[in-house]
Amino acid sequence: MKLTNELMSSRLVAIVRGIKREEARAAGAGLAAGGVKLMEVTMNTAGALDFIQDWRSAYDGQAYVGAGTVLNVNMAKEAVSAGAQFLISPNVDMNVISFALEQGIDIWPGAMTPTEIAAAFYAGAEVVKLFPMASLGLGYLREIRGPLNHIPLIATGGVTLQNIADYFEAGASAVGIGSSLLPKEALAKGNTEEIAQCAARFVQAAVRMNP
Repeated sequence: MKLTNELMSSRLVAIVRGIKREEARAAGAGLAAGGVKLMEVTMNTAGALDFIQDWRSAYDGQAYVGAGTVLNVNMAKEAVSAGAQFLISPNVDMNVISFALEQGIDIWPGAMTPTEIAAAFYAGAEVVKLFPMASLGLGYLREIRGPLNHIPLIATGGVTLQNIADYFEAGASAVGIGSSLLPKEALAKGNTEEIAQCAARFVQAAVRMNP
């Protein structure tokens, strides 16, 4: 199932990195309850494949589960075998893009320069992740949208509830959000209700910015 339409509708990907398995249960439950439709587990998280399997089993039909920080084809194969429904990377690897297309699942590779963004898009990635946004800044996003306004971009890095509207106004088609979605104290205590409330605020903010 291709998920680009879901991404363009919900406009938000939750990024979960570096948490423990018991925290992952609370994170997944809270994000799903808060209305997050696309949840990514980064592959450099210990136990990432287990988390993907757990979330697919628990939230199938409620949310889609993907793998992030997919750096090569071997990682992509492991993620897909574990049940990942989409792949995200911080880089452009043509072999990973080709593998994802062969498998019929979405690949949203990370790129920084106009050359990387265009190369990923014309290789078959329907959406490209602009990374690292926290360092590049909104001015960079606005400028790059001029010549590349036909390529949907996920702006990833530095998104908060206070500035999320700025990202969309600068031209982001969607945003990738990590720690802002998962309050540390709530995660440590397994407080799914607080995580859900936080997630819901981001979901509503993203939907409000739909064109």
